[in-house]
Amino acid sequence: MARWRDGRGELVVGGETGLRVPLEIAASYRARRKGLLGRDSVDGAMLLTPANSVHTFGMRMPIDVAYLDRRMRVLAVRTMRPGRLGMPRPRARHVLEAGAGVMAGWGVRVGVRVAIEKVG
Repeated sequence: MARWRDGRGELVVGGETGLRVPLEIAASYRARRKGLLGRDSVDGAMLLTPANSVHTFGMRMPIDVAYLDRRMRVLAVRTMRPGRLGMPRPRARHVLEAGAGVMAGWGVRVGVRVAIEKVG
């Protein structure tokens, strides 16, 4: 998928038969700007695209953040507490956010390639 629109999808980790996680896609400026602000939890994950950095000012919970390149390969994974500013990643084109601690369980780590499937 070259371009996304705001909506729902699935994050696929581990190829066709891999793990599928509910995903919110934030592709518009407005949706990216809002992100997970003001939420107490997230069901699955959120993809911010295009994006190469995030912040957690105004967040109520710590989050896992994965920086993805244009081929959807994970460049870095960080856990960020509320009130932090993440440094921009020069090669990152997308940012994946989820509740703190869940990405390791999903197998999202440096070098892994993920896929996004649009729903509806």
